[in-house]
Amino acid sequence: MLRNTSESPGVLFPRDLDWHPPAYSPGYKSSVARSPRLPLMSIQPTTADLTGPRFGHSELGPLDNDLLLNFCQPGGSPIGERIIVHGRVLDETGRGVAGVLVEMWQANAGGRYRHRNDTYLAPIDPNFGGCGRTITDDQGHYVFRTIRPGPYPWENGPNAWRPSHIHFSLFGHAFAQRLITQMYFEGDPLIPHCPIVATIPDKAAVERLIAPLDLNHSIPHDLLAYRFDIVLRGSRSTIFENRLEGN
Repeated sequence: MLRNTSESPGVLFPRDLDWHPPAYSPGYKSSVARSPRLPLMSIQPTTADLTGPRFGHSELGPLDNDLLLNFCQPGGSPIGERIIVHGRVLDETGRGVAGVLVEMWQANAGGRYRHRNDTYLAPIDPNFGGCGRTITDDQGHYVFRTIRPGPYPWENGPNAWRPSHIHFSLFGHAFAQRLITQMYFEGDPLIPHCPIVATIPDKAAVERLIAPLDLNHSIPHDLLAYRFDIVLRGSRSTIFENRLEGN
């Protein structure tokens, strides 16, 4: 059974603002226009922010977390390396957080998103939609089956490439409680060259975004597995791109 009740509030661990990248990072060109120019303000959430609207668990379909099948045409199969991505959503004390809506989206094996604004020359895969969702179980576990995404060029510089990555969005017990991050793959040689990754000042924080190969959860002759645990707060919290001031 899944629990959809929040834990009793307790003392939160202090934020480490040095763990997060600065909002203004000229090496990442998009941040120049998007970064604030005035000091940030802390605003207390309202009751509506903390209590609703809620996501209904009944809205999930049986294949929502299986990207190998949820957009596949009859008799077809996505192109690329078949993988499992799994892990836990944890609080600052290491406890699993149940009932979290975990959404993910990604490029296909050629590095192209199924989006009308993506004009990269790699072809669209007719059997791969590139998005999925699931809810963490009673111990905070989640799992997806998917294709390892390919790298792709972007307009940050004359020869800039994004490493292979998967975007994650987490919803808490209300839609205002949302965190967004990215997962990278162990051993990807493009990670040290990525201007977005380079904005993170602490190497340990970068490591929190890299999913290690997990042979213990791989399926022989079928799927390799990667583990990506997501820590919501505390000194070991995952970097969230929509909470650069500290989550």
